Amino acid sequence: MTYVWIVAAVMLSAAAAIVMFRLLAGPSTLDRLVALDTLVAVTMCAIGTWAAFSLDTTVTYSLTALALISFVGSVSVARFRVPDVEKRRTR
Repeated sequence: MTYVWIVAAVMLSAAAAIVMFRLLAGPSTLDRLVALDTLVAVTMCAIGTWAAFSLDTTVTYSLTALALISFVGSVSVARFRVPDVEKRRTR
């Protein structure tokens, strides 16, 4: 059973690393916003995995708080974001 937890931790770490690359290298604001939402989802999965591993249910309250804060933050950024302006080349 220990191998299952190790594989889950490795997969979550790999997902977080890939998402961090997209967050830092994203060409537009929306790419970064989607990457940030994905990072929060990976974090929530990691917290849920930790709760299952440690049999400690006190950390599950943080899942609810993180989901609510993430939702409100994503909606507000998507609502009030300024469109990206592409640089036009002059000839």
